[in-house]
Amino acid sequence: MTEKNDLNGLAQAEADRRLARDGFNEVAEPPFNFATAIITRLWEPSAWILEAALIIEIVLGKGIQAGFIVLMLLFAAVNGAIQSRRANTVLRSLSHDLSPTTAVSRDGKWKQVSAKHLVVDDLISLRQGDIIPADVRLLTDTLEVNESSITGEAKAVNRTPGDTAYAGTEVLSGNALAIVTATGANSRSGKTISLINQSSAPGHLQKLLGKIIGYLAALDAVLAVLLIIVAIVRHEDLVAMLPFLAMLFIATIPIAMPSSFAVANSVEAKVLSTKHVLVSDLTGIQEAANMNVLLVDKTGTITANKPAVVAFYNWSTLPDADVTQLAISAADTRNASVIDAALFNYAQAHNIKAWPQHEFTPFTSGIGYSQATVVTDSATVNVKLGALKKLATLATNHPDLSAVNFAEGRTAAVVVDSQLIGLFVLQDQPRADSATAIKALQARGVKVIMLTGDNQKTAAAIAQAVGLNGEVRSYTEVNVGTKIADLAGIADVTPEDKLAMAKRLQGEGCVVGMTGDGVNDAPALKQADVGIAVDSAVDLAKRSARMVLLADGLTPIIEILDAGHRVYQRMMTWTITKLSRTAELTLLLTLGYLILHFIPLTLNAMILVAILNDCVTLVLGTDRTTITHQPESWNLAKLSKIAGILAIGWSAVGYGWLTWLQRLGLTTGQVSTGLYIYLIFSAMQTILMTRTQKPFWASRPSRAVAVAIGCNCILTLVLALTGWGIAAISPALIGLAIVITLLTGIVLTAIRFAAHI
Repeated sequence: MTEKNDLNGLAQAEADRRLARDGFNEVAEPPFNFATAIITRLWEPSAWILEAALIIEIVLGKGIQAGFIVLMLLFAAVNGAIQSRRANTVLRSLSHDLSPTTAVSRDGKWKQVSAKHLVVDDLISLRQGDIIPADVRLLTDTLEVNESSITGEAKAVNRTPGDTAYAGTEVLSGNALAIVTATGANSRSGKTISLINQSSAPGHLQKLLGKIIGYLAALDAVLAVLLIIVAIVRHEDLVAMLPFLAMLFIATIPIAMPSSFAVANSVEAKVLSTKHVLVSDLTGIQEAANMNVLLVDKTGTITANKPAVVAFYNWSTLPDADVTQLAISAADTRNASVIDAALFNYAQAHNIKAWPQHEFTPFTSGIGYSQATVVTDSATVNVKLGALKKLATLATNHPDLSAVNFAEGRTAAVVVDSQLIGLFVLQDQPRADSATAIKALQARGVKVIMLTGDNQKTAAAIAQAVGLNGEVRSYTEVNVGTKIADLAGIADVTPEDKLAMAKRLQGEGCVVGMTGDGVNDAPALKQADVGIAVDSAVDLAKRSARMVLLADGLTPIIEILDAGHRVYQRMMTWTITKLSRTAELTLLLTLGYLILHFIPLTLNAMILVAILNDCVTLVLGTDRTTITHQPESWNLAKLSKIAGILAIGWSAVGYGWLTWLQRLGLTTGQVSTGLYIYLIFSAMQTILMTRTQKPFWASRPSRAVAVAIGCNCILTLVLALTGWGIAAISPALIGLAIVITLLTGIVLTAIRFAAHI
């Protein structure tokens, strides 16, 4: 049984004393384990191929080559761990900004505080959509709770008064008061409640790149079989070929891909955090580049979500002040909605105060109204406050609604003892920046469709005011034949309808963005390619979304689009260079063996090519980019065409260079060094060419990219001149190789521009 004192809450001074004594309601997160991260990266498919090559070299007694492979393994593992730590640091810093807030009673007044400031014996209010911030004992009412975060069971459970509900679990339905029983490390979950989703499925871009790598691996397999057959026919030593075959696959394996993604996404996540956007799922950034439809809530996103009463209808014999007094007596004082706040403001302006609530049931979307038992001066009555559509079905009387102008906005009806006695009409004005933001989104090729639970007339008026052109239809009128391009908005939408719309658009090939704020929006936010929880969203909506806005309105979404385009451009540079460089290397090595009867690149040089190329691609996530104003598309045919032109061009010139080197009478090692210089400088040239839509000499890379390219070129020159690890060659040959690559790059750039790709 609930003790009366339980419902009073703590004094603020006592809460401060306990907070100083017990500490914040959080647990220090375990530090990132660098050693574990390295070991993890030494036990994955890309590392297994390197490790197999290492064993082969050790068996063959080639210590220098084995040392190079160890260096390559450590490079991939250590660098991967560094970038993983970087992304982890960004996500952790953002998670602190996403700490839930909780309604708590202090000094007899309800206020919203950060969950980290809760202490034992605090009286808090829990409602649908909340993440329970600490272990609590329920005092009133039953909650339906999702405890999968601590039990692993997806099935919801009911917690009744007297039961314990645990930190980190989700309130699926119900409203209740509760007393905090344990915080921080003493709670069952024993960890900080974070809304950041640090594990997520790969995005479209990662899937595309994975497919490309699969094609390259298949090509290598075909070439390997061809080389083995030729070696058998020629009666050549197959054992000596094993390191070469292993390196063919190593050249294809994208050891830098995970790190490149981590750099590109974490850099943009940090940028977005300064633009009032928190990223809870890094894949959401790259998906934003392709977003071509945005389903956006009217209330709180397009409008200010600060409605005011503009009309009042009294259908009873009571004075207007009495009807208003009854209405605010059924409003929520603990977690006031914007409707509640509007009614409180209206009553305050008329100097009207509420009756005390003896029993109160907060609003939920399931029942459609809040209700209270109120003892007035003359009687005890049951008052319901909520949507007219719902309460009209419960009332026994049927007032004449012909005089009501429903186009003015939302409504809040008042029912007393089954009699519909009054109606408030509330109007919410568009935000000052909505029209400008929508115009900017449309200029970027994004179709903006407004979703609202309001009626068609209200929705049409708002759509017209903010520049959304097209029809505004009721959801029941949207069918298979409806052209999405003709819609400006959809009215009479329920949260369940949002999920259906997202699935339908995705089924039609659209990349869908969606904004939402309620617990019932969570499935749609999770389904959307770019789910965006608005600033006022409940905790469950924020946990389901990939992005969380920290400012009202649509303007921050433009920043999300720009971040997505930057990631897309950087990863496209990585993809094209990876395709062309891999094709160039495999073609030159295969042609050299088949036609010239020797492997034209030593294992040491091959390993250096792989390491030095990846050193540059790792920093592409910091490169300067040009923002495009249209949704990007994962056009594999176009990517392959660009990469194909570059690969064929570089390979043709490279083969000519290779045969000329052989005819000079150089040793095999010197031929390898000459080809190594060509491969490194052509790879650096390819990066400069593909990172921009301009001629490569007209676009300056970022400092990190420029430094990486410069260091690669200098190291290559030093090794070729000194003979460290590779055979030394003359400065004249080195200079000629550089001139050839520069001229080839200029010709290939001209061909690319002539082909308009």
